[in-house]
Amino acid sequence: MQPVFITGIGTDVGKTLAAAIVTEALRADYWKPVQAGFASGTDAEYVRSLLSNPDSVVHDELYRLHTPASPHIAARKDGISIDPALIAEQAAALQRLAGPRPLVIEGAGGLLVPLNGTAMVADLISPLHAKTILVSRNYLGSINHSLLTAAYCRALGLDVAGWIFNDDYLSYEEEIVHWSGYPSLGSIPKLEIISQTTVATHAARLRDVLIEKLL
Repeated sequence: MQPVFITGIGTDVGKTLAAAIVTEALRADYWKPVQAGFASGTDAEYVRSLLSNPDSVVHDELYRLHTPASPHIAARKDGISIDPALIAEQAAALQRLAGPRPLVIEGAGGLLVPLNGTAMVADLISPLHAKTILVSRNYLGSINHSLLTAAYCRALGLDVAGWIFNDDYLSYEEEIVHWSGYPSLGSIPKLEIISQTTVATHAARLRDVLIEKLL
């Protein structure tokens, strides 16, 4: 089974919500290998609280770093170095444990977030042999950030399944799809309440296209 890697056009664009919806839709397992900052809880804990299906397993982070900063800075402050090869090894082990279920892997920030002195988040994806979902959110500058992300994916030859749009894109969505060349997997409206019920509702709505593109 091919893992699914979820990345975004930047920080705070809704990757974790998208990851929860994809995990619920596919009854997949979830893993965020690098968590930088956890004073208010981790993304794994948040995803676990939003899932309602009986199959998904949420795995613990490989690196849980104290400082809410770029992973390479947070790791340096904790006196450790992030090893991308170890992440790839652990991902393969978790995918074997998942068996027929895909492993949904959530990245940290965007593609060019540094993990250490030489490796970026983008450098994780090819060794994981993962299909990639790009998460975009509507804000001033998001078209530019979305198209730069898409261009970098294409330059690296990544296997991009498509976009998940967050917060009501209106015409932006069609334009980003057109200019990037990557299809839309669906949109998540601006949600006033995020709960197991809303996640299950949007998972059901996106399930067919996600199964078609990812499995």
